[in-house]
Amino acid sequence: MRSQPGAGIVFDTALSRIDDALALALLYGLDGRHTVRVVAITVDRASLPAAVFCDLVSRFYAGTVSGAIGAGGRTLPVGLAPDSRVKGDLPMFTLPLAKKNATGQPVYPTDIHDADDTAEPLALIRNALTAQMDHNAVVVLSGPATSLANLLDVGGAKELIARKVKLLAIAGGGFPEGQADANLAADLPAARRLFAEWPTPIVIAGQEVGAALLFPAASIEKDFAWAPAHPVADAYRANQAMPYDAPTTAMAAVLYASNPESNYFKLSDAGTVSVLDDGRTRFTRSASGTHRYVIVDAAEKDRVVKTYTDVSSAKPVAPPPRRPRVDVVKEQQPQKKD
Repeated sequence: MRSQPGAGIVFDTALSRIDDALALALLYGLDGRHTVRVVAITVDRASLPAAVFCDLVSRFYAGTVSGAIGAGGRTLPVGLAPDSRVKGDLPMFTLPLAKKNATGQPVYPTDIHDADDTAEPLALIRNALTAQMDHNAVVVLSGPATSLANLLDVGGAKELIARKVKLLAIAGGGFPEGQADANLAADLPAARRLFAEWPTPIVIAGQEVGAALLFPAASIEKDFAWAPAHPVADAYRANQAMPYDAPTTAMAAVLYASNPESNYFKLSDAGTVSVLDDGRTRFTRSASGTHRYVIVDAAEKDRVVKTYTDVSSAKPVAPPPRRPRVDVVKEQQPQKKD
């Protein structure tokens, strides 16, 4: 029987908060431990530099700059939604892109130089899901719901999602009550449709989870120091004046999605989530509901933060060598004569 690999993760992000960059680091760290496989990265922000940043982080973890010998070939095309309602560039990704070495060359090389070097998000996500084993893909959303809601209009996509995806994890909202979420508010119709029509269970990590589990600035200075140039550490420093501890809403969504059985978090009862006109979320308990929200377990807070720092700061590792395909041909036995 064919063994089931780690879940294939699709990460759809607006790269609006430093937490999104940290979540990328966590994803690639988990990929390096063979806990999950990063199968698609899409950016729902009308910003080419945002897509370039995702590409250079992917290349960093593939061995470029970081020196993970033999780790080439792990880079993926980056999907970019140029018509996104989220627009503009942010220092956390433009400053690392502008960083030069002593010879004046970019510290972080990239394969993306214009929009033609990016992929169309819907096709990228659909193709990535098609390649996964049934019920062994997870989609993580940390941005507006535009691309995922549009995916539901693609012919056969709902059936494909129901067959391939076991969970949609969303970073956003606030539970049981919280402030408005900018990502959900950016495209309210899409957010509402996603919660109403997505054909798999949905788990939401709200802003209160990120606020309760802060990423320590000390980890950036200590744990990431093995790399003279680390794009995520550079992004963290560019985001705001150091030192500061960052909320980890997207990291919580990624960590839960990577291994729901690890008991990092508790979950609410089943119910349904609705999105209000101002971007706030409302949870209604229902035995027939398919939505739950993440609850911080006080007993696990230290373990969660330690996992964040240990995994996201880990050195990239080379993937295991692929075994060459061996076609076994059975030798024909001579026929017996009567």
